[in-house]
Amino acid sequence: MIRQEKEPSTPTSTSSEGVREPQHDVTSQTPLSRFAKAWRYLNENIRPSGLVEAELLILTFCIGLQDAVSFPDFHCFASNQTGNTVFLILAIVLPEMNGEMFITANIGVALGFFLAAAWLTGQLGHVVGPRRRLWVIACNLLQTGLVFGAAAVQYSQPQHDGAPPLDGVRSPRTLYAIGLLATAAGSQVVQSRAFRMTEITTAMATAAWVDLLIDCELLRLRNRPRNRRIAFLAMLLLGTLSGAFIFKRLGSPPALVVSGAGKLLVTGMYFFNGAEKEKAPNAGNPV
Repeated sequence: MIRQEKEPSTPTSTSSEGVREPQHDVTSQTPLSRFAKAWRYLNENIRPSGLVEAELLILTFCIGLQDAVSFPDFHCFASNQTGNTVFLILAIVLPEMNGEMFITANIGVALGFFLAAAWLTGQLGHVVGPRRRLWVIACNLLQTGLVFGAAAVQYSQPQHDGAPPLDGVRSPRTLYAIGLLATAAGSQVVQSRAFRMTEITTAMATAAWVDLLIDCELLRLRNRPRNRRIAFLAMLLLGTLSGAFIFKRLGSPPALVVSGAGKLLVTGMYFFNGAEKEKAPNAGNPV
């Protein structure tokens, strides 16, 4: 005789009408704690949106501020590595121009720290997720601290009217400030690319100018990529003009403080970005 196996029994309860109904497991419906909800929220991927565009444009303004004061103060760029690359080649071929047209040590520090920060941010982003909210907030908070640190270094140096003397440009403190700003800029540029809005690089203007001019739909009424490029170039110019004005009136430290404040604002804004919707599993696939 073949014994029939009994199906596992399901807990039941009797309704008011005498009908026995299955009793569902209430443990699966237990609400998440506040910490669990916050942790899940921080680990969501930020969705590219209009708010992200606004945040990247604010960061572009901050970069404009930094580069406006970095060249007159340091004789190099904190984020514009095209100029630093050209100057570095000139320093190798024409070393006698060191101290007149450029400062070789400053250029080397700016380019080296920028590339190192870009490499580290990009590679770690591949591991943890480049758009994960917690990662984006942590990166931007670190960049903010670096900019404020550079401002503190500049405040500690003797203040001057106009361009600083060469002794100040070659001082170790200047190298510290350059390294901090270049690290923040390299990390920021890589982070902005994670949102796949290539029209807003937050730093490099050459590609934006060219792509704007060769756009086959340049005069079209609705053209989102064109509008992004125009907004990016406008914010970069506005940041540079603001930085030049602050530098002329107050020097470089206040300009760096304003730049750091802008990055701190964006750090807070990242808490309110919408999240990407999780892809539902395809029920039609065979098991």
